[in-house]
Amino acid sequence: MPPLLTAPRPPAHDAGRRLPAGLLRDLDHPAQLFENLGPNWYASVMGTGIVATAAAGLPVRVPGLHTAATFVWALAAAWLVVLTAAWAVHWTRHRDRARAHAGHPVMAHFWGAPAMALLTVGAGALTLGQDWLGRPTAVAIDVSLWSAGTLLGLVTAVWIPYRAMTGHATAPDAAFGGWLMPVVPPMVSAATGAALVPHTAAGQPRLTLLLACYAMFGISLLASLVIITQIWARLMHHKVGPAAMTPTLWIVVGPLGQSVTAADLLGAAAHSALPRPYATGAEVFGFLYGVPVWGFAMMWLALAAALTRRTARRGLPFSLTWWSFTFPVGTCVTGTSALALRLHSTPLAALAVALFALLLTAWVTVALRTARAAARGALFA
Repeated sequence: MPPLLTAPRPPAHDAGRRLPAGLLRDLDHPAQLFENLGPNWYASVMGTGIVATAAAGLPVRVPGLHTAATFVWALAAAWLVVLTAAWAVHWTRHRDRARAHAGHPVMAHFWGAPAMALLTVGAGALTLGQDWLGRPTAVAIDVSLWSAGTLLGLVTAVWIPYRAMTGHATAPDAAFGGWLMPVVPPMVSAATGAALVPHTAAGQPRLTLLLACYAMFGISLLASLVIITQIWARLMHHKVGPAAMTPTLWIVVGPLGQSVTAADLLGAAAHSALPRPYATGAEVFGFLYGVPVWGFAMMWLALAAALTRRTARRGLPFSLTWWSFTFPVGTCVTGTSALALRLHSTPLAALAVALFALLLTAWVTVALRTARAAARGALFA
């Protein structure tokens, strides 16, 4: 198992230890907080932000849920700012280690997480933040974060696979869910960009944005299908593999659920940019594509849950890969909710609520475990 994703090392008890027992007790010095801060930390922003946006899009109304979701979005936004500041320190003080992450055969793929963190928080600003910030400010924040996240996501979708193809040593059993991380951001851009279509100037600017979102939908979808096939083949021929990597199997659900969400939201936005019959066709595509792919996402969700349960019986060490239990499930919530609202389906609405309960349980569990391990310093060692 590559050292960057293994379980935290045991605390050092050397004579030069500067920290008393308690807070950050697994570190030899507080400066180690920034030494190993990889891009995989941004998965915690993704996992927190998706809880808020998934709650806002549920096909049922629960008193107080919108307010609670807004607080969770604010938490994700604040954590994004703190984490980005810490990552800036990491790049300033430990530039060689930061650059080495891109050359690492496992960690490199998590370079997709910063882009998706920006996109998730930006989407929440428009969906939830406008209650506090006002619509013009919320739109401006979303446009800024969407633009930055989209640009970074398009870079990682090419750069990281290129690095893997030309530089990384790849074993026959190397395929894992993390391979999807650098190619999923364009799908998140497609889904979140749909909300910006009505806020874009009518005519060519609005049409260009819509077409760009559909193009990014295709980039991510086709690349994800190639990688998912490789993951399936690895599972069949080489089995599950190291326990610490098992949570990444849930990442497969991410592009599936997000593509269902994107197809539906882009179909709804198409009427403001496309003439007939293309606008109607785009809306119909949201249904004809969404339901079959949603079915496969549910199958993989069940498969990932079964494999995780099997691994947990033998021991499932905590690491940041546990955040894979959150964002992918959140995309299933948003996709299911979108279909339920579009088709007026009561069963799909009930399933959306059930999936949100699963998401909330996973988020609370992983967030508490992360906070506890971070307080000890174990995740930074």
